Amino acid sequence: MTEKQMRRNQLIHLIVSLGYPEAFGAVLADELKTEKQMTRMIGYLLHADHLRMEDIVDEMLAIKADFASYRQKNITEHNNSAYNDLLNRGLEVSDSETQKS
Repeated sequence: MTEKQMRRNQLIHLIVSLGYPEAFGAVLADELKTEKQMTRMIGYLLHADHLRMEDIVDEMLAIKADFASYRQKNITEHNNSAYNDLLNRGLEVSDSETQKS
C-alpha cells in the first residue's frame, strides 16, 4: 500500500469517526490529490472542535488553493530564472547555424 493510499484511508476513517458519511471522506480524499494535502487535512481535523461539513469543505478548498499558489510560485520562479539567463547570455547561436546564414 502506498503512502497516498494510507493517507486516503486514514482521512476517510477519521471523517467516519467524526460522524460523517464515508462517501464524504472519499470525496475529500479524492479532491486532496497528494499525501501532503491529505496530511494537512488530517491535522486540521484532529485539532478542530465541533466541525460542520461546511467548515471541513472550506478547509479543503483553502488547502487546495495554498498548494496551487505554491505550485504557481515555483513555475513563475523557474520562468523568471530562465528569462534572466536569456537576458544575461543572449541568444547563443552555434557556429553551424551562423555558417548557414
